[in-house]
Formats: sequence, structure tokens, C-alpha cells
Amino acid sequence: MRIFITGGSGLIGSNLIERLLKQGHKITLLTRNVKRTTQKLGNEIDYCSSLELLDTLDGYNAVINLAGEPIIGRRWSNKQKMELCNSRWNITARLTELIKNSSNPPQVFISGSAVGYYGVQSGQVLTEDMLAEDGFLHQLCKKWEELALDAQSERTRVCISRTGIVLSPKGGMLPMMLLPFRMGLGAVFGSGQQYISWIHIEDMLEGLCLLLDSTEAQGIFNFTSPNPESNRVFSDSLSAALSRPRIFRIPSFLLKMILGEAATMVLDGQYVFPQHLQEMGFHFAFEKLESAFQNILINKK
Repeated sequence: MRIFITGGSGLIGSNLIERLLKQGHKITLLTRNVKRTTQKLGNEIDYCSSLELLDTLDGYNAVINLAGEPIIGRRWSNKQKMELCNSRWNITARLTELIKNSSNPPQVFISGSAVGYYGVQSGQVLTEDMLAEDGFLHQLCKKWEELALDAQSERTRVCISRTGIVLSPKGGMLPMMLLPFRMGLGAVFGSGQQYISWIHIEDMLEGLCLLLDSTEAQGIFNFTSPNPESNRVFSDSLSAALSRPRIFRIPSFLLKMILGEAATMVLDGQYVFPQHLQEMGFHFAFEKLESAFQNILINKK
């Protein structure tokens, strides 16, 4: 296949590109800094510096859209909220426009989203068909998905990946947690009862490849393990895997003082279940948190 990818320098994108190249696919990557990205990802990839250089996406079999400003790391000022939205909405809208302009459009458009779509719903089992609670993350994801779904046609199927916390030894949240947990400084956030919907990077990549290859796949897909865990269990499981104690708890008010509205990312969880992937017969290599941690810690050595 010839595949056009955005967001290829991130955790999911860089790992996915490596896998797709090994499978023999031809990759074109959107990047603002071709020189720097070439140094990171190599010369096997073709690079595009701007979507404005394109009139169509004729000739591409698939488009995978993973672009977006990182949500965790900064307080959500009004300016930052607009950056989070525009970094997703603008690229997605332009990709949809290019697909619609194509006389021979890509057969599949896979576009990212997040479990934040569901809003704050503590304890409720959330499948792809559940209604959402309103809030900033829901509004961000809702429009993001709508812009991608507008590309759906008889010739282009659209798949949306609502992704949870991705666990990987190579990036994302987990490597940042390892040092304090190894030092016995790991902590539970808030009450610890909020659920974390997570997925191992290998299952993430396999799931995306399934959507890419399965001609019947379209619509919304939760990319999470079928076994979410509470923040307390998550922290205690990581401590146990590292053979270190976990004795601290960071109270909610302190996290809200530090993070502001963005504290919802760690204080308000969702119990998300991957019903549509399972209906397609997808097998998770890492269903349980303990096996995921063991695999990642072995790879970190």
C-alpha cells in the first residue's frame, strides 16, 4: 500500500511507521521539519512539508491521521485549548477535503480520537455506542471525529480510533513514571477510584493494522484493553512489578492547583470497553495490566 500519515513523530506514529515499513508499505509522512524528522525516522519515507502543497490524495491507498498537540503537559489556558483543538481539527478538515477532491480516493481513512470523548462517567462501562457527557475533551473529540467521518463515501471507509493511555517502554506516560516509582515515590492520584483505560503499544499497533487491512471495518473503535483498572490498582501494580512500595497519595486539591482544568486527565477516569474490536475477533496480546508491565519492564532493561 501507499499510505499517507500525519503525526508520525509521536509515540504511536513512529512505532506504526516502523511496523508498516517492515510489512513493505510505502509511507509518505506530513512533517513541518523535514530535515529533523528525516534524522529521526530515516530515508525510507517520503516527506510532505504541508498539506497545502497537495490538491488531492489520488494514488494513496490509505490515510492515517494521528496529528495533534500533546494534551498532557500544560495548563489548559484558553490559548492552549485552541491550540489543542486547531492542531487536530485543521489537519483533519484538510485531509477530508483532499479525499473528497480525489478522483481515485484512498480506500480507508483512519483518524485518531481519544476516550476523553465520553467525558466524566465514573464507573459506567463505556462501549462505542454509549452517550457522552459534555466537557472540553468531549467537545474537542466530537468535532475531531465529525470532521473525519465527513470523508466517508462508497469509495472511502472511515475508522475512528478512540485511544486510551498507551503503555510503551519507548515513550508516553509510563517512562516518566518509572523513576519515581523505582525510588519508592510512586503515588495514587486523588481518591484512586477513577478508572484508567489503557492499551499496550503492541495491541495499539496490531489494532490499527487490523483496521487498515479489514475491508469491512468502519466507524468507531475503542482502543483500550478490555480490563481497565482503577488508579490505585494501576499504581500498586506498577509498584509490585518494580518490587517497590507505594505509600503516597497526591490529594485532588493539590493536582487542581498545579494542573488547573487539565487535572481532569488524572482525576476523572473512564471505564472504556473495546466492544467493536472484540466483535471483529481482535485478540489482545496484553489484556491484563500485570503482563503489560512485565513486558514493558523487560524491554526497558
